Amino acid sequence: MLKLYFGVARANFLSLTLVCICLAASYGWLMTGQLVWPELALVLAVALAAHISVNALNEYFDFRSGLDYLTEKTPFSGGSGTLLKYPDQAWQALVVGLVTLALVILGGLGLIAIQGWQLLWIGLPGVVIIYAYTQHINRSPLLCLLAPGVGFGLLMTLGASWVFSDQLDAGSWSLAVITALLVSNLLLLNQFPDVEADRQVGRCNYPILWGRRVSAWIFSGLLAVSYLVLVVAVWQQWLAVTSLLGLISLPLALVLMRGVILRADDLKALVPFMGLNILLCHLYPLLLAGGLVWAGN
Repeated sequence: MLKLYFGVARANFLSLTLVCICLAASYGWLMTGQLVWPELALVLAVALAAHISVNALNEYFDFRSGLDYLTEKTPFSGGSGTLLKYPDQAWQALVVGLVTLALVILGGLGLIAIQGWQLLWIGLPGVVIIYAYTQHINRSPLLCLLAPGVGFGLLMTLGASWVFSDQLDAGSWSLAVITALLVSNLLLLNQFPDVEADRQVGRCNYPILWGRRVSAWIFSGLLAVSYLVLVVAVWQQWLAVTSLLGLISLPLALVLMRGVILRADDLKALVPFMGLNILLCHLYPLLLAGGLVWAGN
């Protein structure tokens, strides 16, 4: 049974949430000189519950729509395939998704009690995105592109920074935008192998609408903008100059952009670059976090 729960939660991908909270905590520590550990634990719990909820609901709805039977899975896309092994237990994925969503709401109310009602501006859109992502958002190319980045960047990372630093300033927005661009790109590239299957169940994203080659240029453009945001943020003194530590990941990004553009339609050759993209989505924010800690010291 644990295999079922870990599978629908996609436990091996939850590290992205840890990276987002690490980045936010580093900024909060830089700005205030301290971290309140009970707050950190609550924020992390809410963030993990949100990630598990969207994953579990995605597993359930993709199984019910028949998409799981159509998708050609890669190590990085196409779902976990857990419910194909336990088809009579699909209802448990729905339970996991709804229970963790309830925990997000309860934990969010606790954070609102600490931070103030204004946190609802982040909490309410987050709940909507979690529930609507698979069934509704995936049918709009623009929303499908933006929603993952909004969820992990402009809601999770920015919201956590707000709680840890007790302010929303240009620095925290810069970090949130960088994270948003990286995570939207992560989901965009992971859509490349699923074009035919997604089309059959009524989804519509940019790889379906405009093709993989055009989407590869969108991917490269968003990635380039993420580094531009970093440079501008340091230039404007919104972020400490040590945040330029994030530029260490730029050579990896250049290799990734070139590979995605050249191999957009060669799905077997694209798989290693999907893995490279996941690595970049972890390395770049962690380097930023290291730069923030360095500035604090």
